[in-house]
Amino acid sequence: MDIIQKIKKTIEKYNMLAVGDHVLVGLSGGPDSVCLLYLLHLLKNEYRLKISAAYIDHGLRPEDIPKEIEFCRNFCKNLNVEFHTQSVPVKDYAQRERINLQESARILRYSALDQISIIIKAHKIAIAHNADDQAETVIMRLLRGAGPAGLSGIPPVRKKIIRPLIEIERKEIEEYLKNRNIVYITDPSNESLKYFRNRIRHTLMPVIKSISPQAIKIISKTADILREENDYINITVTKTLMRLISRKTDQKVELFCNPMEPLNIVILRRALRVAIDSVRDLRGLTFDHIEDIINLIKNGRPGDRIYLPKGIRAIKGYSTLIITAEPPEKLSTYEISIPQDVFLKEASVVLSLKEIKKDELQSFGDGKKEICIDMDKLEFPLIVRARKPGDYFYPFGFSKRKKLQDFFVDEKIPRDERDRIPIIESNGNIVCIAGYRVDDRFKIDDNTKRCLQIKIIPKL
Repeated sequence: MDIIQKIKKTIEKYNMLAVGDHVLVGLSGGPDSVCLLYLLHLLKNEYRLKISAAYIDHGLRPEDIPKEIEFCRNFCKNLNVEFHTQSVPVKDYAQRERINLQESARILRYSALDQISIIIKAHKIAIAHNADDQAETVIMRLLRGAGPAGLSGIPPVRKKIIRPLIEIERKEIEEYLKNRNIVYITDPSNESLKYFRNRIRHTLMPVIKSISPQAIKIISKTADILREENDYINITVTKTLMRLISRKTDQKVELFCNPMEPLNIVILRRALRVAIDSVRDLRGLTFDHIEDIINLIKNGRPGDRIYLPKGIRAIKGYSTLIITAEPPEKLSTYEISIPQDVFLKEASVVLSLKEIKKDELQSFGDGKKEICIDMDKLEFPLIVRARKPGDYFYPFGFSKRKKLQDFFVDEKIPRDERDRIPIIESNGNIVCIAGYRVDDRFKIDDNTKRCLQIKIIPKL
């Protein structure tokens, strides 16, 4: 069976194309994407396709990009294919999201292709992953500790994304291009062993192929089987999640804990993965992360939490598990000119400030939710704010100053809650950490005549 028959078989097997589709091809100029565009061009009349192509500039190899764009533009011109190009800020995104460059490039590349497809009204986006890519992906995920879902590899079809070359090996693609004198360009970064995939491709895969010449086909077939089984299990998982989800937004999902505890472990793991995937991409999440969440569900106390990759947090509540990718809220700055009640929206508390004569005080409070300090040691207006780098204070009962960061660590205050804790300041000095500790410099003593009573009242 020649390569054109193989790609047709794959297209029909996975129902990738419909007659009259407009297909946007992701074109890098490398052998795989060049072959994909050429083959779809040959099938253009049979499927009555409209074909466009797009080159996504990641900005990582500025010296190579102009010639690659020019090559792709000319290749498209020769095939009478509409050509588009778009730049994406890979480095900035990687730094902002704290992910590696390859992950950043992948996310932004797919996003850019999707945007272009919407603008040109393309029905499908064709990506040039081949059978070798599939096998390498399975091996990579196996070494990283993936479960059956991860080992099902790259899906041939996902929403509007199609991969017509997914069952064709790289050597077949290169041989096809060579026999037809079709020129392509080579990305030098594909040879660098600093990337995990390249180490798998250039060091491990040759050994595997030497042991089993049919390794690519075997691994790809295994991925197909696991994908089919995964799809079947996901039907049960979907039904299960309908019972588990309490509330959900684009970046946050809340699950009932009690129904999760007796669940079959296989279904529970899958349900958690699907829930996490609904708030943030699963890439970077390992089997151990899922096991840690299960341990949190079964053994955690309310308020316990786990920090996962990409800013995801799993938080145990009294009856729910919250999985969120929402950035932690930071307290705004408030100014208090006279004793009064102030609602701190981000902290969901009311600060109730009241002036009281010392001899009228019934108690000095607990030093946390109710604080009493010497009013004559204060200078109004008071400032209520979030923590700042370099903050320090003198905790009540201690003569030495302490860094606020160290105090938070000692008090075991979760990292994602620290920016919401109100810091009350007078003339540049911290008066108290609302809800936790008063500063020793502002304590009531024998000379105190007027007191400022501060109550921290949760706002429900």
